[in-house]
Amino acid sequence: MLRRLSLAAGAALAAALVSSPGLLSCAGPRAQPSTHSPSPSPPAASPSPSAQPAAAPPADGARRRARELGIVIGRLRTGRLNSITDVPGVRVGHVTHHRGAGRLDPGKGPVRTGVTVILPTSDDFWHHKLPAASFILNGNGEMTGLHYVDEFGVLESPIVFTNTLAVGRAFDGAVQYMLRRYPAIGVDEPTVAPIVGECDDSALNDIRGLHVSAEDVLTAAEQAADGPVQEGAVGGGTGMICYDFKCGIGTASRVVPEAAGGFIVGAIVQANFGARGELRIDGVPVGQEIRDLLPVPDYHSEGSLLAVVATDAPLSARQLGRVARRISLAVGRTGTISRDGSGDLFLAFATGNRIAAAPRALTRTLREVDDGRLNPLFQAAEEAVEEAILNALTMATTTFGQDDHVAHAIPLDRLREVMRRYGRLSEPEPPVREAR
Repeated sequence: MLRRLSLAAGAALAAALVSSPGLLSCAGPRAQPSTHSPSPSPPAASPSPSAQPAAAPPADGARRRARELGIVIGRLRTGRLNSITDVPGVRVGHVTHHRGAGRLDPGKGPVRTGVTVILPTSDDFWHHKLPAASFILNGNGEMTGLHYVDEFGVLESPIVFTNTLAVGRAFDGAVQYMLRRYPAIGVDEPTVAPIVGECDDSALNDIRGLHVSAEDVLTAAEQAADGPVQEGAVGGGTGMICYDFKCGIGTASRVVPEAAGGFIVGAIVQANFGARGELRIDGVPVGQEIRDLLPVPDYHSEGSLLAVVATDAPLSARQLGRVARRISLAVGRTGTISRDGSGDLFLAFATGNRIAAAPRALTRTLREVDDGRLNPLFQAAEEAVEEAILNALTMATTTFGQDDHVAHAIPLDRLREVMRRYGRLSEPEPPVREAR
């Protein structure tokens, strides 16, 4: 959930932060509003990372993932797509609403919002459930269904990311998806409580317009694919702002060494948190080096973060709770303190075990990795989440929203220069796929 201060309060807070560099150290000129109205038509899709040589600096307007910029997080190798969809069976789909421009007309627009749907497997996850667990770092937000997940240790529905006021409609859409796929629900089988998480996009979006529909969830689920995942200002991330830059959806993955099982760990985030002066990338204080291009108008956001980790390792719900808690370490490495008004909600699930909904036997047997050998999985989850947040930043495009509010994309050329000056820039890795 995002809490925005009034302009006066925001200015007062900004002044206090500038005078106390130990807090945020984010003093700097605010960017000025555009002198022309942005186009009301949706922006063109981000250019493919493969459109330019890997070693070339990004051209104006081109967006790239962190590794394609030469920013390498951690030590483990990535999966083939460096995406949560590297975990076999996991699929992701988006519906994006980007229309209208200029003055806010509550209920009509401009619209900058959407939904992102994560399907945990390609097969029957209702009758053969997945071990799962959650962790709430700060609870000023909502992710429905977590009580059930933590009580029974299973995931049995899609996971949906959207905006704060769209939770109800997204929940309806997830229920409709489950009813269509499993006609016995509510008749001969129990009811379902889907997972729907939210962040507030009202800084850019006409959130009162309730522009997300149940049908959007159905569409995103039907279109969900196990290939490349579009990142940045798409789906549920369309109206999100992170570290005072435009942000949104990001994903990444890791493969643990063969000696540790060779398992795949993937992460996906919807990032909407953090103050500029806090931002650190691979230990570099980027937020203190790039102090301009702050959002217009002058407001400060508390923010929120939704993060999901998936793995094909055979883990129990108890062990997945340990994984979910470690997402906090990854988030902290990017600089945030997890503010009072932030909703930082995390979920972890595993496909390496399946739990029958109606077993015949009195007892059940599940495999699990020995606890003493979980460290590589912890490392993989932390690295994947940290990089997913960075991909959400570097792939997002500058977005004008209601009343010409603007969230600027992080300038990739300046980011590369900062990382180079601190000795943290590697040779860019060639892209392995084209985002769809």
